[in-house]
Amino acid sequence: MSSVALALDFGGTKVEAALVSADGVVIPGTRFRRPSGGSSDSATLQRAVLDVVREAHAALAPEHELLGVGIGSAGPITLAEGLVSPLNVPAWRDFALRDLVQRELPDVPVTLQMDGICITLAEHWVGAAQGYDNVMGMIVSTGVGGGLVLGGRTVAGPTGNAGHIGHIEAGGFDDACPCGGRGCLEAVASGPRTVAWARTQGFTGSTGEELAAAHRAGDPVAIAAIERSGRAIGQVVASATSLVDLEIVAIGGGFSHSSPRLFEAAREAVAERREFGFVTKVKIVPSGLSHDGPLIGAGALVHRADRVGG
Repeated sequence: MSSVALALDFGGTKVEAALVSADGVVIPGTRFRRPSGGSSDSATLQRAVLDVVREAHAALAPEHELLGVGIGSAGPITLAEGLVSPLNVPAWRDFALRDLVQRELPDVPVTLQMDGICITLAEHWVGAAQGYDNVMGMIVSTGVGGGLVLGGRTVAGPTGNAGHIGHIEAGGFDDACPCGGRGCLEAVASGPRTVAWARTQGFTGSTGEELAAAHRAGDPVAIAAIERSGRAIGQVVASATSLVDLEIVAIGGGFSHSSPRLFEAAREAVAERREFGFVTKVKIVPSGLSHDGPLIGAGALVHRADRVGG
């Protein structure tokens, strides 16, 4: 028998489920997806979750032993009660996602954490942060999420939201954020908000993919937009490193692939803290896991449970 975890990743654009092996691999043919979408109602979202959970469960082979279910969700969350309130999914406020899945699979243990913690676990386990024990993982996509591994174990905090770097404010930015803050990293550097800023400067496209293509073509507005977002990322990473002495930050998510310049601008912003070598030492690198990171991380909640702290 081979041990597997059923991994579920819920975000503002899609929900996915898959089986993840004990060596951190998404098992081919077991990955299923549905749209989530900020405009969906709660019943639609619940159906989407249950559909992908059932499909992934049905993909279990005779040689598989299902150890548990790991759920990574966009935040904020309420860890003790298993509730989720994804900022970009207004239909769910204090929704009992863990219980929904537990009722579907009553004989299997179910663990819920914020998606940023999951991506960080995945990078620490089999990704770009292998060999480091003080890590931040980040997702730069529809939103901006993050999580922490400190001293080799995740740090979730009392509510489960520690490491929520998307809602740290970046200096010099005043973009309004749905959370109520101004200049939050998510409000500046997420894919949709970067595109929105570019449109105020004359960009006529409407997606992150179009902005990335314009950047490759040398469009000055697209170049400025991606540099602006990269700088905000770097400023916040520098602040986080000042606080918890990070060694490496691994960044994934769809918009992180827009241009290498996003990473260069982030590193340049960190380098400005030149008098603080403990800050400028931090490495900012692309995810080593492509699009599999969130699912591998959800699976790690089961396979790497000894690394999951409070």
